[in-house]
Amino acid sequence: MEILIRPSAAHVARLVARIVADRVSAKPDLVLGCATGRTMEAIYDELVTQHDAGRIDLGRLRTFNLDEYVGLSPDDPRSYHHYMRERLFDRVGLPPERTRLPNGVAPDLAAEAQAYERAIAEAGGIDLQLLGLGETGHIGFNEPLSALMSRTREKALTPTTRAQNAEMFGGDAGAVPSRALTMGVGTILEAREVLLVATGAAKAAILARATEGPITARISATALQLHPNCKVVVDEAAAGALEGGEYYRFAYAHEPEWAPYRADPAL
Repeated sequence: MEILIRPSAAHVARLVARIVADRVSAKPDLVLGCATGRTMEAIYDELVTQHDAGRIDLGRLRTFNLDEYVGLSPDDPRSYHHYMRERLFDRVGLPPERTRLPNGVAPDLAAEAQAYERAIAEAGGIDLQLLGLGETGHIGFNEPLSALMSRTREKALTPTTRAQNAEMFGGDAGAVPSRALTMGVGTILEAREVLLVATGAAKAAILARATEGPITARISATALQLHPNCKVVVDEAAAGALEGGEYYRFAYAHEPEWAPYRADPAL
């Protein structure tokens, strides 16, 4: 695991988008694992900007999203299907047949989860997985006590998660669906590369527990400590509780891998 600390949320978004763009340039038909939420919006905006400027072509991506609410149809404006079309897919001309999200209104949710796992495998696996960090330390909707080798499945959402996601439901946590289909922790760990993104002081305590604390099913993000190619990109506010912050800043400033990125002050 590498932790990259940048000055602000804007720097984080630009750096993450640059990393994604570099991976797409190297492999135009990259299989990208997508996430949703406020943290991702600025990243998708940056990717669209680069696409529109002709610096990258996102039209050949294959995508799989982490999760979807149970009970929301793909056309529901509160669904993650709608979010992804609005935030990324439609803006870069990505054909629907190259995108996939769990179907939250499938008649058999267990069968849908199994089909989702098969689709990922048939695509050759996920090359690069984007992740946000929930307030309970979850990745995807893998709430506390999710098995660290879990697969795509239906999962109950905690009151904390529902409150965190209430903005898309008129601020009413009670209107947020109580269940979701989500990739499992084990599914996420099979991605060849992972980018975990966190910004803001509200994420500082849980970020420190996720990255520097013991591995535990109570905080599903701690499983990323086991991943051989995981990068955690955070702003100074989110890094406030990290014990190793001084070392992480030193490593970014000196590792040869990051030299091309350090040359751009916007990153």
